[in-house]
Amino acid sequence: MELHEQLAPLAGLIGVWRGPATGQYPTIKTFSYTEELTFTNIGKPFLAYQQRSWSPAGQPMHVETGYLRHPAPGVIEFVIALPTGQSEMAEGSLEQTEGGLVISLRSRVLNSGTAKTVDAMMREYRLTGDTLVTGLDMSAVGQPMSNHLVSELTRDS
Repeated sequence: MELHEQLAPLAGLIGVWRGPATGQYPTIKTFSYTEELTFTNIGKPFLAYQQRSWSPAGQPMHVETGYLRHPAPGVIEFVIALPTGQSEMAEGSLEQTEGGLVISLRSRVLNSGTAKTVDAMMREYRLTGDTLVTGLDMSAVGQPMSNHLVSELTRDS
């Protein structure tokens, strides 16, 4: 399927990425997990996105799904639905680097009535060759913006 011209700068993201990750937050103990991200070209001006994670024992932990858009040069939008009762509208920048790209996003978060309150999130994706490093900072449950998740993923062949 042909890649929409707006997505040319994101072509390197397409595929399945998997690797080790760690999580922390002021209200919880530090933990390790395995993360998998999938970016899929569906022939439209956005990439479909899926995230899944597992505990070291192989138990499912978290999933999310969404769409990554590149509507204008240097501009990125990411719409993400989380099963914990949040939806994110993330907006930010795309920077082309010598070895890949950097995506930096800040999210507005809508919480369902029964969800824990998440006020804001910041996400970063750094692609260099076949390595994708991700970071997620979060302001939630009365805590200030703090690092929550970090992963170093490689392209799954």
